[in-house]
Amino acid sequence: MARKIKVLVAKIGLDGHDRGAKVVARALRDAGFEVIYTGIHQTPDMVVNAAVQEDVDAVGLSHLSGAHMTLFPKVLQLLKDKGRSDILVMGGGIIPDDDKEKLMAMGMARLFGPGTLTQEIVDFLNQTLQEKKA
Repeated sequence: MARKIKVLVAKIGLDGHDRGAKVVARALRDAGFEVIYTGIHQTPDMVVNAAVQEDVDAVGLSHLSGAHMTLFPKVLQLLKDKGRSDILVMGGGIIPDDDKEKLMAMGMARLFGPGTLTQEIVDFLNQTLQEKKA
């Protein structure tokens, strides 16, 4: 039996608005993924340590309070430092288009904004992670 795709969903930084992260976590679980939800107020170190310990395929970062240009790159760098650049990192939140371009250039796999259908996230992960395995 093939291993389920494992995704860690984290609310990073001091942002406590977790409804979106919970909706995404549940949608991923309902789509057959193994999901680890870390809860709110996670630091980049906490997220990366959990991702490495759980040997996840992907990390979904949720952030709505404007520190995405600091926190998202920190997660990418810590994963690189631990030799785990293979973990796909995506993000969600209110992120200006200019910042999206910069974050994608830094290594974010995808950024989802408010109103994104959960099926779009499921499809992206299935397609991207199946391509990585091939």
